[in-house]
Amino acid sequence: MIELWWLGQSGFRLRDPAGGPRVFCDPFLSIDDARAWQAPLDAADLAREADVVLVSHQHVDHFDQPTLRAAAATPGSHFTLVVPRPLVPNALGLGFAAERVVGAEPGAHLSASGVSIWPVPACHGVDAADAYNFGEALSDGLVRYLGYVVEIGGVRVYHAGDCIPYAGQVERVRALRPSIACLPINGRDFFRESEHNIVGNMDFREAARLASDLGAEVMVPMHWELFQTNRGYPGDLVSYAAQAFPALSVLVMGRGARITILE
Repeated sequence: MIELWWLGQSGFRLRDPAGGPRVFCDPFLSIDDARAWQAPLDAADLAREADVVLVSHQHVDHFDQPTLRAAAATPGSHFTLVVPRPLVPNALGLGFAAERVVGAEPGAHLSASGVSIWPVPACHGVDAADAYNFGEALSDGLVRYLGYVVEIGGVRVYHAGDCIPYAGQVERVRALRPSIACLPINGRDFFRESEHNIVGNMDFREAARLASDLGAEVMVPMHWELFQTNRGYPGDLVSYAAQAFPALSVLVMGRGARITILE
C-alpha cells in the first residue's frame, strides 16, 4: 500500500499510510508567480516531514536549491538528500553535512532510512543545445540525469525524472518490476527549445507506450500543467491509452491530491 501526494510538476511525497519513512521526489516548493498553483508545503514542512529527498537533475523545478537550503538550516531537519553524483558538490554547498548527501549513479542500489532505491539513467539535458543524452560529456563520464525506482509499503514506483525514451530503458526498468510509473507528458518541440531553451520530455503517446512496456499497472502523468509555456495534456493521454493500451490504468491527479493505492 502506498500514498502518493502530488506537490506539482514532478514533485511527490511517497509513504506507506500504515507508517514508516516518507520519501519526497523532486519537491519543487519555491513560490513563483509563474506557477499555475503554489505547492502545498514549504521548506519547514519538508524539514519536518522528509526522511529521504530524491533529486533527478539540476533544473530548478527538480533541484529546488532555495527550498533545500532553507530546509537544511531548519532545526530538526534530518532527511537524506539523494542527488546524481555530479551534483554532490552543489548539494554540499546548500549546508548539508556530508553524511546526509548521497551521490547516486545507475546500477548502484541505495538504502536510505530503510527505503530501497534503484537509480536509473534519464535521457535529458541541461540546455537545449546539449540535449538529449545522459550528460556524461558534462560530468567526466558520469550520468547526470536520473530516474528512480522506489519501494515503499511493498509497492515499487518508477519516477522517471525528466526523460525521453531511450534504447535499453524498458529492459532496465522492467527488471525492477515497478507497478506504478510516474512519467512526464509535456513532450518537446522546436519552438520550446529554440525560443525558451526548454529541454523537453516524452509526450503522452510515448509515456503510455513506455508504461505499458514496463508492465506497470498504473501510470501517473506529471510535468504537464504548472507552467503555461511547458504544458502537456492528460486528456489526450487518457483517450490514447484507453484505445492503445486498455489494460493500463491512468491516474490523473488533481492539484495537491493525495491518493492511496492498494497493491
